[in-house]
Amino acid sequence: MARHSKLLFIVGIILLGSSLLANLLFLSKDHQFFLRILHIQSAPYFDEEFVEGDDSQKKRIAKIDLFGVIAQEIPGEIGSSMVDDLILQIRQAADDDSVAAILLHIDSPGGEVTASDNLYHELTLVREDKPVIVYLDSVGASGGYYTAMGGSHIVAHELCITGSIGVIMQSLNYEGLSKILGLSTLTFKSGALKDLLNPARPASDAEKKLVQDMIAETFERFSSIVVTERDFPDHKLPTQVADGRIVSGKQALDLKLVDATGYLQDAIADAREIAKLPVDAPVIRYTAPFHFSRLFRFLGQKQNTNTKVQVSLVPESFHLQAGKLYYLSNHLFFRR
Repeated sequence: MARHSKLLFIVGIILLGSSLLANLLFLSKDHQFFLRILHIQSAPYFDEEFVEGDDSQKKRIAKIDLFGVIAQEIPGEIGSSMVDDLILQIRQAADDDSVAAILLHIDSPGGEVTASDNLYHELTLVREDKPVIVYLDSVGASGGYYTAMGGSHIVAHELCITGSIGVIMQSLNYEGLSKILGLSTLTFKSGALKDLLNPARPASDAEKKLVQDMIAETFERFSSIVVTERDFPDHKLPTQVADGRIVSGKQALDLKLVDATGYLQDAIADAREIAKLPVDAPVIRYTAPFHFSRLFRFLGQKQNTNTKVQVSLVPESFHLQAGKLYYLSNHLFFRR
């Protein structure tokens, strides 16, 4: 009888603790309380998942996936953002002596300028010691193509949409709507250009010039990297892509924007050959390990009872932000 009472007491304590934990979770703003408690103290490390090949071999290829818009605001699974996750995976593969080559699988219309440049930079550091093969899938445009420039060898699907070498910045102007509604905006500023891109008034000529000069500077960096990495003559982009247009994978090969066309398996075969590995060398990919903070984040998400089918490379939480520069293909990005 005493043993039974003790068991009931333990169960009651467990249930009480679980209830308290759940209540604290939903009462804490954005669940930051739990995220701080469950912060990973050790260096972030991804788990490995076998993809194909002979798993008994010591030298392997690490496949890293870059899917969707490249943006710091998109949450990561281990790092603070999806960009941090990719950088962590690249560094993990770089530090692993058993990884002989990296295969970066890109399906992205691009994204933030700085985020794309950071990924490109990380790849250039790795390729000094081990080959980085890039595969452009359905989309590898703008910032996605910028990132690909960090690779040693680029393979594109013939029907891939790539190119879109350019920069975009957008801003909304609601001055006309404000007049209809009888609203006005009162702005105090320390300088003439402090409220640049103010949506309540038209942009001045000086503001337009400032923004356009910044666009030109950022585009110059993008184009110079492409020209250098692809070794174009006269240090100039081909006229067919200098205007920011998109091209197919087949056209990209003709324009020497990529090294080969094919399927993912062809890119894997090229990675094995370039790294001088056997034809059945194993391929692994990185996955995020289970962590309670991810469970809390999932539980905290609003559940939508409406069923809908949606195919998009753009997460629902992502929107072009006024005042931010993007290497993003406008042909592929649609705002709701």
